[in-house]
Amino acid sequence: MRYKTLLRVLDRIRAEAPTEQASRYRPDEAELEKINQARARAFIHLYMKVMFGLANFSERERTITDGGYDGGIDGYYIDTESKLVYLVQSKFRTTAKNFESKEIALEELLAMDVSRILDGETTDETGNDYNGKIKQLQREIASLTDVARYSYRVVILANLGGVTQSKLRLLTGGYSTEVFDFEKTYQRLVFPVITGTYFAATDIVIPIDLSNKNAGSKISYNVRTKYGSCEITLLFVPTPEVAKLMSKYRNAVLKYNPRSYLDLEGQSVNAAIRSTIVDSATNEFALYNNGITMLSEETNINEKIGQKNKAQLRIKNPQIINGGQTSFTLSRIFEDNTSSNDDVFDDKEVLLKIITLGDNASPESKLELIDQVSNATNKQTPVINADRFANEAFHVAVQSKTFERHGLLYERKRGEFSAGVKDGYIEAKSIIERNFFWRIYYASNGQTDKGIQRRLFQKNSFPNVSVDQNDPFDRAFLGLMVFEKLRGGARANLPLDRETYFKVFMFTELYFLSGMVDWTSEVAAKWPGFLNLWEEFTTRQRRKHGPKQRAYIDKNTGEARIKLTEPKHVVGPSFASDLEKFIAEVKQRAP
Repeated sequence: MRYKTLLRVLDRIRAEAPTEQASRYRPDEAELEKINQARARAFIHLYMKVMFGLANFSERERTITDGGYDGGIDGYYIDTESKLVYLVQSKFRTTAKNFESKEIALEELLAMDVSRILDGETTDETGNDYNGKIKQLQREIASLTDVARYSYRVVILANLGGVTQSKLRLLTGGYSTEVFDFEKTYQRLVFPVITGTYFAATDIVIPIDLSNKNAGSKISYNVRTKYGSCEITLLFVPTPEVAKLMSKYRNAVLKYNPRSYLDLEGQSVNAAIRSTIVDSATNEFALYNNGITMLSEETNINEKIGQKNKAQLRIKNPQIINGGQTSFTLSRIFEDNTSSNDDVFDDKEVLLKIITLGDNASPESKLELIDQVSNATNKQTPVINADRFANEAFHVAVQSKTFERHGLLYERKRGEFSAGVKDGYIEAKSIIERNFFWRIYYASNGQTDKGIQRRLFQKNSFPNVSVDQNDPFDRAFLGLMVFEKLRGGARANLPLDRETYFKVFMFTELYFLSGMVDWTSEVAAKWPGFLNLWEEFTTRQRRKHGPKQRAYIDKNTGEARIKLTEPKHVVGPSFASDLEKFIAEVKQRAP
């Protein structure tokens, strides 16, 4: 399932290619070999996009050197902040099995002419000229004014097991090497891109307009709190700058926010925000909107930048803890109106409150502060109980586990996969809402009393769940497949009625085997026998309870009468225990 998600992401990246690149990235669907070649190239795009935040297709394409006479280098990136030059060698596999098991040949690593290219040689050892992109790389490195401060790192996008870092250095010419095998690819490339958390903001700069501000650019206030010393800065900033920030960094700046973007649940709020921006030529937005609250590790404002009525705001490691809906809606407007952004956002500003935490603030105090501020300031869309627990290490680990084992998208934070759905990387139906997941989990693991509770997140108590164990999560995956079978292929977020719940419980209790491989075939093979057993059990239940009498008044005669009714099979508090006894009996029948 994870490989299918990877292919979907790569195909969406191929679709981004401009017209002049269409033949390379979007060949005829019948030409499978060319499709695979295009996906292999898009795989390098994915790395560049996630690791370095290169959102623009053409910007990424110019750094991809893959082709004839490329010296074994498929792409590069020069990071001027960290003073690192990344040299990429990629080996894409066209089947899930090969992608997750087949390793790159050591001969291919030996074919990398890293030292030769960095020494300025223009031809390989046999005299062939390196291609234009490799020569472009050489020119860009040569033009670095402080090139002596730079170091080099080789990145291998392929499986490579059993080779130590020291041996890798020998294979790649003595350079530091990082390997992105299939597991690392899924965890650090695929999952971040579908959640919109792939590129963290470090230092951001926002231009400030001072022309209509009577008392300077900001108000600052130093406060002492139980969480440590803080500085609170209040100022109005241009809405397009917030839109650009969110469009680039997405959920990466909502890391500590208990929610992400609420496409459906926040429709009325989002529509109101959009309307105030798009349908108004004046700045009512500054009056109506509650503003954005942001955490920062360091905040500076410089009004002396050599421009009249202009200033710059610098924020280090920003995180939006309130106003995520506002910020994301502004980014959607920005993305939907790229040809006329200046008109849409003209002269519209939003209130920004920046809380700069002192150096003495511990990670625990940060999280407690975030929780308190979110509860106190969020009035547009309430923070429900489950939201408050979304960032806890347990739910982060569950999300990682379910994706790692079966490619499932456990939605611990409402709206966190919104960006992936909008970009076409995933389908909305592939997202598993947290309450639904836990009901399936409990049904599949025989804890029928827990799963039918109404408020699973009231106390956020999961004492018997160990994320280190595989079988319970494998059972939940089997239970999910049973649910889909019962609902004709439909998945997450549909109501889990009692009958479906107990069918999931019965199937997994009877047929789950540790280490199952072909889950689909297993369900299909056992399905007819399972339905027969369910019918046998429900028939027993109807006989056990017998027909029931119901008194009623005959409308024609006015006389009291008694009517016998056939009982339903899911009745009474003993149903779960009756089913457990039946399952035990069936197991005893088995040879």
